[in-house]
Amino acid sequence: MSLKLLWEHLYIVICSEALAIAVGLPLGIICYLYPKPKKAIMQVVDILQTIPTLALLGIIMVFAGAGKITVIIGIALYSLLPIVRNTNLGLVQVNPGVKEAARGMGMSKMYRLFNVELPLAFPIVFTGIRIATVNAVGSAVFATFVGGGGIGFSIYNAIKAQNMGQLMKSTAALVIIAVALDFGMGLIEGSLHRGAEGKKKKGAHLSKKKA
Repeated sequence: MSLKLLWEHLYIVICSEALAIAVGLPLGIICYLYPKPKKAIMQVVDILQTIPTLALLGIIMVFAGAGKITVIIGIALYSLLPIVRNTNLGLVQVNPGVKEAARGMGMSKMYRLFNVELPLAFPIVFTGIRIATVNAVGSAVFATFVGGGGIGFSIYNAIKAQNMGQLMKSTAALVIIAVALDFGMGLIEGSLHRGAEGKKKKGAHLSKKKA
């Protein structure tokens, strides 16, 4: 397995998750702000994740052709559920007292959302991003079947040639990437949760003063 395939795999994961975050965060915020479309949005992202990865890539390939773009779009769609769900969940779980105190200070709805509620909700949002990213590492293996390259190409060739040495190296690289990303993002997540706890205490103090 070459370094080129390794970088291709990481490129697919990074680009797909960047796209998933760019789409998933706004959808999660819409679910929080507007209850009416929430059910429809959650049903759509839930259905997208139930479709087998290879089938979803095949459907997209019909319209976008073979290559990395198809893989990136497919994995991004597959990653939406945890990001949308956790964005909505994180915002819903923000202390109502903090929201009321911010409202009492004259903050507009959008200002409260982006400067008070979203920063407090971000640790839970990041948990969703972490889940989506680790899942994407495994899903990106299917990129080879639609011309996307990555580690899946090396695994497929190893199985085809019954080359157990190459298969072990490729799967080991895949496991190392997944574990390293999970561990690194886990450390960041822990730091975010500790910071959020401090903000919650300040918010509780603020709401008591307001009361």
